Amino acid sequence: MKYLKIILSAGFLLFFGMACAQRGNNPYYSHTDNKTLNVNDAEWKKILPSGVYNIAREKGTERAYTGKYWDNHKKGLYYCGVCGHPLFSSDTKFDSHTGWPSFYQPLDKNSVKYDSDESLGMSRTEVMCARCGSHLGHVFNDGPPPTHKRYCMNGNVLDFVAAK
Repeated sequence: MKYLKIILSAGFLLFFGMACAQRGNNPYYSHTDNKTLNVNDAEWKKILPSGVYNIAREKGTERAYTGKYWDNHKKGLYYCGVCGHPLFSSDTKFDSHTGWPSFYQPLDKNSVKYDSDESLGMSRTEVMCARCGSHLGHVFNDGPPPTHKRYCMNGNVLDFVAAK
């Protein structure tokens, strides 16, 4: 029984450590600092886990139904997993049946910024964190009212804080 408790405790610490890896050694992570960051990719590569770096800085994507939060139904706020900037409220999250967390609008107009994305033979609108410029996903015009937008985000570059 004593060894089981030690093993379970170690497993919890390992899981908790992985979940907080983006914050743990990241001096730029803050839920309150809204100043635009100008951090080069070499610095981000030292700080971020490789999977997060791939999505955030190399514009990668996670496979559908594999990322964090695609099936999260808790109330709270979603933050940029790279810099901690507030992005979306759970009040605007909906099930898009795509396997990625989807929202019909950002938290406010200063949460995200946009760029044209012509990659993969498609014309899309890329969504990035307004504070650190990290790639979050894309926005499409097939969402629910009132905006009819679908912000299709990579869950592995988001952090979630449940409402109290």
